[in-house]
Amino acid sequence: MIYPEIEPWYLQVTDLKQYAYCPRVVYYQYCLSNVRPITYKMEAGVRAQDRVQDLEQRRSLRPYGVTQGERYFHVALTSQRLGVSGQIDMVVETKENGPRRVFPVDFKLTRRKPTQHVKLQVACYGMLLEENWQAEVQEGWIYLIPVRQAVRVPLTKALRRAVENQLSEIRNMIEAERMPEATLRRSRCVDCEFRRFCNDVL
Repeated sequence: MIYPEIEPWYLQVTDLKQYAYCPRVVYYQYCLSNVRPITYKMEAGVRAQDRVQDLEQRRSLRPYGVTQGERYFHVALTSQRLGVSGQIDMVVETKENGPRRVFPVDFKLTRRKPTQHVKLQVACYGMLLEENWQAEVQEGWIYLIPVRQAVRVPLTKALRRAVENQLSEIRNMIEAERMPEATLRRSRCVDCEFRRFCNDVL
């Protein structure tokens, strides 16, 4: 008997950010499918990113440390090695001051300095670029929309290992359907769209 091949399933790069913020968000998304509503914050973020894209096409690349290069928007990539897929807000490709360089730029609707969970996400985008564009990626950037500031994120060995380790943790959690502990920072639960599923969170 010939059995059909099982299609591989991929995590999303955004799962890294969500898992570091609160692992239950990722658990609910995969183990309780089709339960996540579209919130005002999500819609506002999409609108803000669209406005930034329009402006980026006329803006200098100096915030990212270069003056010349090509911009590519909404770049969708998949990594067979990592088992993850995602869409990068913007990729910059340049040959300024030496060999070809590429790096991801992630737009964020926040004024706050990027935290570890956001850095994991942009680092994973960089790793996707390396695998698909055959280019060494040494850095990523996070563009803070409200303050029009670009923050550089070096893709260190430690950050790359953290990406791989966390992807492994997420995959193991989903495959085992094991509900993780909620975030210890209960202030994050106040506006969470999944709070109604957490009976142990006051």
